[in-house]
Amino acid sequence: MNKINTLFENSKDKKLLSLYFCAGCPILEGTADVILSMQRHGIAMVEVGIPFSDPLADGPVIQEAATRALRNGMTLSILFSQLQAIKDKVQIPLVLMGYLNPILHYGIERFCQACVETGVSGAIIPDLPFEDYLHIVKPIADKYDLRIIMLITPETSEERIRLIDENTDGFIYMVSSASITGTQKSFDEQKQEYFRRIHQMNLHNPRMIGFGISNAQTLKAAQDNAAGAIIGSKFIALLNEANGDVDAALDQLLDNLVE
Repeated sequence: MNKINTLFENSKDKKLLSLYFCAGCPILEGTADVILSMQRHGIAMVEVGIPFSDPLADGPVIQEAATRALRNGMTLSILFSQLQAIKDKVQIPLVLMGYLNPILHYGIERFCQACVETGVSGAIIPDLPFEDYLHIVKPIADKYDLRIIMLITPETSEERIRLIDENTDGFIYMVSSASITGTQKSFDEQKQEYFRRIHQMNLHNPRMIGFGISNAQTLKAAQDNAAGAIIGSKFIALLNEANGDVDAALDQLLDNLVE
């Protein structure tokens, strides 16, 4: 079974925490260290960012991380080589998150095959049109048992959400708001009503909430309304503050998440 499905099947009564980082930042060779350190700290799932020069959905922290990674020389080929080197050490699910352009340049089938060969269980492609996913990407991803994770926002219609739920497997990424990535001190009533509305739809797929989670309050709001939460910008900021010391950044993040 795909590791993503196994994680959610075995964690129905747990509130999961997934972390995002950008491969190649702060240093080109740091990918393995970040993933293995996250695994040691009990992180349930890791999202590995593929750096891109025009990350439209990302806030300044992740944009800067992507720019730094590209300057360091990170490419998809290098990333897959780094993942291959630690494949046998990683037990938790790995999900690649990146924009469509680099994946198309690499080749969709070649990308899916490389994911499976290097221990990657899924991919999130924020700018992949759903129709293109259905007719082009999904048949190839299914061939390699790779989960393509789709995003929904407060503006996504119920009809589209149910269509996504019926045609995907793994989990649904609930974007907390229609804005770019970044940290928030709390989720207002409007966002929490969105969380509750989606929860009441009784979707087939589990949900993970991301964008804006950075402290105990936002983490609890996300975990109360979904299978778990995804944190990116806050961890990257702490990693930069710790001068690349992954263990120190993770210790600080986990301390911040305790009420």
